[in-house]
Order: sequence, then C-alpha cells, then structure tokens
Amino acid sequence: MAIIHSRNARSCYRFIGVVSDRKLKSASSYFTSSPMAPGAASKIPQSSKKGRLLTGATIGLLIAGGAYVSTVDEATFCGWLFSATKLLNPFFMLLDPEVAHRLGISAAARGWVPREKRPDPAILGLEVWGKKFSNPIGLAAGFDKNAEAVEGLLGLGFGFVEVGSVTPIPQEGNPKPRIFRLPKEGATINRCGFNSEGIVAVAKRLGAQHGKRKLDETTSTSPPSSEEVKLGGKAGPGILGVNLGKNKTSEDAAADYVQGVHTLSQYADYLVINVSSPNTPGLRQLQGRKQLKDLVKKVQAALDEMQWGEEGPPPLLVKIAPDLSRQDLEDIAAVALALHIDGLIISNTTISRPDPVSRNPASQEAGGLSGKPLFNLSTTILEDMYMLTRGKIPLIGCGGVSSGEDAYKKIRAGATLVQLYTGFAYGGPALIPQIKAELAECLERDGFKSIHEAVGADFR
Repeated sequence: MAIIHSRNARSCYRFIGVVSDRKLKSASSYFTSSPMAPGAASKIPQSSKKGRLLTGATIGLLIAGGAYVSTVDEATFCGWLFSATKLLNPFFMLLDPEVAHRLGISAAARGWVPREKRPDPAILGLEVWGKKFSNPIGLAAGFDKNAEAVEGLLGLGFGFVEVGSVTPIPQEGNPKPRIFRLPKEGATINRCGFNSEGIVAVAKRLGAQHGKRKLDETTSTSPPSSEEVKLGGKAGPGILGVNLGKNKTSEDAAADYVQGVHTLSQYADYLVINVSSPNTPGLRQLQGRKQLKDLVKKVQAALDEMQWGEEGPPPLLVKIAPDLSRQDLEDIAAVALALHIDGLIISNTTISRPDPVSRNPASQEAGGLSGKPLFNLSTTILEDMYMLTRGKIPLIGCGGVSSGEDAYKKIRAGATLVQLYTGFAYGGPALIPQIKAELAECLERDGFKSIHEAVGADFR
C-alpha cells in the first residue's frame, strides 16, 4: 500500500501519536493530580471516558484519511492534515487548561504537529527592521514561555514566534488554578505570574537550536536558495522574538532586563521589554514616562556594550497594556520617539471585564483577560498609538485576533505585524492557514498590493 511507503503518511502517524493511548493516560494521570477548581474532581471520570472515546474515533478518522490523502500531492496532504487537527480541539477542551497547554507544547516540541509545506501568498510578504517576514501573523508571548517548541511552532506557518516572558531566576508563578476558559465569549482569564524556567534554561535551548541550524546549513547537500536564507531568522524558517520579564521579588527591574539582554539577545531576531503584565505586582508602573525612559536607556546601553556583527543588535520593542489613560499613551509615545524604540506591541491582557464577559461568573477571577472581548479595546489603543507616533514606529497589533478580517482591521488601524494567542488556543493549527488566506483576500478585495500599503489605511 502507498501509505506504508509514504513519508507524508509517516508524518501523519507521528502527528497521531500526540493522542496515543500512552499519552492520553499520562495526561489523565496529570489531570487527576493537578490543582483544580472546587467541584472539578467529580467530573474527571466522565471527562476522561469522553476523551478516550473521542480520541479513538479521531485516530480512526485520521488513519483512514491519511491512507487516502497520502496518495495525492504534498500540498493536498498538508491541507488535509491541518484540517484534521480540528477533530482534536474538543478533546483538548475536556482537559484542564494548563494540562491541555502542556500537551500542546509537548506535541510541538516533538514534531507531532502539522508542518506547513505550502508557500504563503506573495501579497503577505513584508520587510520590517531589515528582516523579511513571509507573512505578518505571529504567535504572541505566553504560549511557549520556555522556548521548548520554537521549531515546531514556526513550522506551523507563523511568520514569527515570540517566546517568554523569560525571567532571570526560575519562578513557579502564581498558585493553580490560574487559567480559566470562557468558551462562549472566546476568551481566557489568566494570572500565571511569569512562570518561567529562567534565562539559563532558555539560553541552553536556543543555543542548541541555533547550533543545530548552523550545522544543518554546513552539512546540507542541497543548500537553500539565497531567498530562503533571507526569509529565515536565527531560528530557521521564521522570525524569533524573545520577551523579557522581571522576577516577582526583584527590587531592581532594570537589572533583570539587562541580564536578559546579556544572556538571550544573541539568539533573538527582536527583543521585547514586557512592562505590561497585570499579574506581577508593580510591573505596570514601569510604563510611566520617567520609569520607562530610565529603563529603556539602561537596556539600550546594555545592547550597545555587546559585540555585534554586520547586522547589529536585535531591534528592541516594548509591550504595553490596554488599560492606559490618554496621558499614559502620550508619555509612552514621547519616550518611544525620543529614544528611537524599534517597535511597540499593543497590547497585553486587560484587567477590565467588558461585556459580555462581565456577566460570566468566571469574570470574578483575578487576572488578565484575553481573546475576542479584548479586540475593540486593544484596537482602539493601537489606533491612538499609531497617531501619536505618526506612523514612524512599527506596531504589532495583539488582542482578540481570531480571523483574517480581525488581522486586517489591526493592520488598517496601524499594525505592521499581528499576533494571536487565545484564538490559536481555541482554533488550533488549522486557524493559521485560514487567517493567512482570509487576510490575503481582504487585501486583494480592497486593492492593496502589499501589507505595507494597508498599514494605517484608516487614517489616510
């Protein structure tokens, strides 16, 4: 049979392995031993049984589909494999959010996720900070906090992936449970609190990955074309961002960020100073005009002290909150322009509870809200910052993106690049090619020939 000899089919079985009985038992065991909300324990047997039945049916469908699709061309197989991941979403929804997240990271780290083989639409390609992105859709920080699955996540077809936030010293973060789903609203509330394995562990992973890529390039019998090399970053097929945080108990925030720069900047295509998480006490105070100015100057000085090649140091960005006053925004814009910050990410999660979230009992949980209810608020802040910076600074729009139309609205509002997280958590890998296809259609529909032409179009 063709399926026995097909490399694509073998990839399919590797993907199926993520929901093998062995992994499912491991997940179930972890679930029963993990802290959880009151009353959840009584639901475990029923959820576990449903999960096993669903998994068995899913495996059968994947094997049957793989047997057929493996006999056709690679692009068709790739499309089928991404679509097939939708069958797994209900299974993950039966698990505790952190258990599901842990399984997703493990699958991506082991290559048990689809790998995008189809080229991105040419209209989505763009250049930012002298780096070529095959598309403007990125994965926000918070998903792969410890850089465990960079290669697998980039292989899904993201134009860029941002790891972190990474703290200098390992820390557990806040007590569990600390992630709460609001599926009807397409939202999540989290209060993780910068749970991180620390910069040493992350540096080892990124260093090993960087070395592996260099070795592959050296020993490859068929070197990639010059165009492929240009499109890649330090992590390979896409651009890699590293998001830096501070430890909860640290009294010198600037020293924490500088330490992150010294240890991780050599592996990053861009760096992010995260001063906007609502789950670390005192962190958002660093967004004040004087505090931010002092912090950025120290981080820039740390970058200038290091030895760099022809490319120079990685671009430095700042990630801000959506819960800012007009004066706060004006102060941040002034600092960004005066110190020539390379970009701003807008925005982090919100401490507000806009409708319809306010009517959900889970809204009483402390933490930052992400997902669809954040879209309007974060896009309004994005518009304000685009106007205040006069379009001179690249902006990354983040918050509530779950479709190509959402990404397009962010771009028209002033974003050059777009990130998602919660939408990906709910939609899975199949959402990525869907967003890219829809975004390309939006651009062509309105007569734009490139992403750059559409950036800030609502104000021109």
